[in-house]
Amino acid sequence: MTTEPIPAGRIADPWGRRTPYGRGDPWPARVDQYLAGDRGDDDVDRWVQTASNLHSNGDAMELAVRDGRLVGVRGMARDRVNRGRLDPKDLYGWQAIGSPDRLTSPLIRENGSLREADWDTAMALVTERTRALLDGPGPGSIGFYTSGQLFLEEYYALAVLARGGLGTKHLDGNTRLCTATAGEALKESFGCDGQPGSYADIDHADTIALFGHNMAETQGVLWSRVLDRLAGPEPPVLLCVDPRPGPVSDAATVHLQPKPGTNLALMNGLLHEVIANGWTDRSYIEAHVAGFDRLEQQVALFPAEAAAAATGVPAEQIRTAARLLGQADRLLSTVLQGFYQSHQATAAAVQVNNLHLIRGMLGQPGCGVLQMNGQPTAQNTRECGANGDLPGFRNWANPHHVEELAKVWNVPADRIPHDGPPTHLMQMIHLAEEGSLRMLWISGTNPAVSLPELQRIRAVLGQERLFLVVQDLFPTETTEFADVVLPAAGWGEKTGTFTNADRTVHLSLKAVDPPGEARPDLDIFLDFARRMDLRDASDAPLLPWGSPEEVFEAWKGCSSGRPCDYSGLTYGLLRDRGGIQWPCTTDHPDGTERLYVRGDFRSRPEDCETYGRDLLTGSSLDQEAYRSLNPDGKALLRTAAYAPPPEQPDADYPLWLITGRTLYQFHTRTRTGRVPELRSAAPDMWIEISEPDAAAAGIGEGDLAEVATRRGTVQARVRVTGIRQGVVFLPFHYGYWDAPDGNGHHRAANELTPTSWDPASKQPLFKTGAARITPVSRPPGSAPAPTTTASRPEPGPDAKDNGTTLTGPS
Repeated sequence: MTTEPIPAGRIADPWGRRTPYGRGDPWPARVDQYLAGDRGDDDVDRWVQTASNLHSNGDAMELAVRDGRLVGVRGMARDRVNRGRLDPKDLYGWQAIGSPDRLTSPLIRENGSLREADWDTAMALVTERTRALLDGPGPGSIGFYTSGQLFLEEYYALAVLARGGLGTKHLDGNTRLCTATAGEALKESFGCDGQPGSYADIDHADTIALFGHNMAETQGVLWSRVLDRLAGPEPPVLLCVDPRPGPVSDAATVHLQPKPGTNLALMNGLLHEVIANGWTDRSYIEAHVAGFDRLEQQVALFPAEAAAAATGVPAEQIRTAARLLGQADRLLSTVLQGFYQSHQATAAAVQVNNLHLIRGMLGQPGCGVLQMNGQPTAQNTRECGANGDLPGFRNWANPHHVEELAKVWNVPADRIPHDGPPTHLMQMIHLAEEGSLRMLWISGTNPAVSLPELQRIRAVLGQERLFLVVQDLFPTETTEFADVVLPAAGWGEKTGTFTNADRTVHLSLKAVDPPGEARPDLDIFLDFARRMDLRDASDAPLLPWGSPEEVFEAWKGCSSGRPCDYSGLTYGLLRDRGGIQWPCTTDHPDGTERLYVRGDFRSRPEDCETYGRDLLTGSSLDQEAYRSLNPDGKALLRTAAYAPPPEQPDADYPLWLITGRTLYQFHTRTRTGRVPELRSAAPDMWIEISEPDAAAAGIGEGDLAEVATRRGTVQARVRVTGIRQGVVFLPFHYGYWDAPDGNGHHRAANELTPTSWDPASKQPLFKTGAARITPVSRPPGSAPAPTTTASRPEPGPDAKDNGTTLTGPS
């Protein structure tokens, strides 16, 4: 193992040097390091433990500190997640917290403008408005919308505050936009959230299937692990399902490019072939699975020819892909936004679980499902109840679970709202629009760019009757609408824990002080609870904690005995050992690598996290309906009939619109857009379109074009790629704060996306809707899109090259 200083060339070589290894062997270590300003190790005062915060992989790293400032990072070779590797956002993204335009003092709105204020003044406004609303329309007039980027301790404090203190059911996270479907799919199949598989399954699998998951860009270090397996002996075969080509499809044995919105039809076709050919584990099904007959009947309607007609994927490709899946000895599947943000999202994602259940491919090395996350702490949002669940994966519809939680918090059970499901974000927006939600507290997210149909969102956030509190590191498009802005401390400036997509818990320690008067999110929530004088049934403070570690210890008690059991973890253990997977208990002090090893699902009606939903309508099942489907508490094969997307291309809007991510940016760029290396790698919005569609529209590489839907228009330069014909792609990251013309509405992809969501997971559907493209002008040069990723130009004599991402910034 060697430490490798990282030049700017890692922008052009994002996955780094290969370290090949064979099936069943440990992944070799490779420590990546980047120190700014030509510094060496002798220029570092101390190294401080943390993990990645600009994606969901959980790459363990250390922050380099010099004279009280961050000056670099290096990977941690001991850690199970990355074995020392870092991706480009890890290597360079830390620089954002040193940006000079940080929020450093509270702001309050007076006479239509924001002005600086002190914390007492700002928090007095917030608490006065909260009390007035509680005394008037009640807790249902108050809502909280948080992030997938805070710490576990902060989510848990917010859940106690909102649900046990104020008694509102209006609490959700922006994980609703990226991984609500992951959580719902896991609950529908296994009775509970939590990934069955482990990243280590890559080391053992002979077949890896990526369903709507551009791993090369969303989890770069995990993709390095796959590349290292591919470079070693006994490489796995890969299946890629994505309408866009790129590094993943380059490595794949089979690449399926379905029409947007047809994932369920494709999965039903694949499952039909697997079942029809007898590639199932009947003994596993008999012992551990319920609902096989229903699944068999449903997919009987989708032989390969029917799936081909719906998806546009040739029937022989579907058969070939099914053969890979059905004949694999050790199958690992991953799922992400290509399924989660598309039509019939939960129904499609659940079919991936079904594939593993009918093949008996769970709980053993190389046999797993990873319903992936998009953010560093998305898992914690769901565990801690800062979204549409109760803390500890408890079931809001189970009175015993509610009473148990009330006992943990020492509050009356009727204070915890449970007369219906917690309110999802899109419903909160509707309530604000109609006027019943009168206060919204947003922490660590930027809905004025990230939500669909932005013209509507701006109108909702800008209402005078809505009291808007925004808690963030930087001025954003959302702070422009706020009545109170609270400056938050960032990663590296506070202490807490966070959990990645394969249940690995990391400790992140404070390395430097936040600027000015900025405070950790936890301190802000605890301050608010004290000012509101929130009390438990013993008249003691409901949130009595004074440090992150005290909150963590309280969370351990809340999680004890639940599937996400943290009771065996401590700050000291995480500091000494690095990442550890939950559940971690006295019986499993080293954590738990894989769930359901013995088919021991948490799916009994008395124990499950949900009784499930109708996948087509979203209506909730009650306990008796669930018991009739699954009386023995097995894994459940959920089914749904395929239906075409409601908005189809037509003569006026002949193309499918999909949105997505690039390797070099994160969410709405509030941080990555302030990092020179990342900004120069992907500086502005672009449009991807196929060569036939470009030719039909009279558009060439680099041309300025307009994309329109029934909701709005955007303009950007065109990149001609190998994307499926009939599909246009836009990256969603680009908003207005750094727009060259000071406006920028023309470059936000969500000006175009519809207000629609999956009925089961309530996740907005950003990969649906019809669009048209028209030429605007022909400036010189190429589109500002990376050439190392899925946005690379289509090879050919007319292809142009954006040298920025090939050579790296100077």
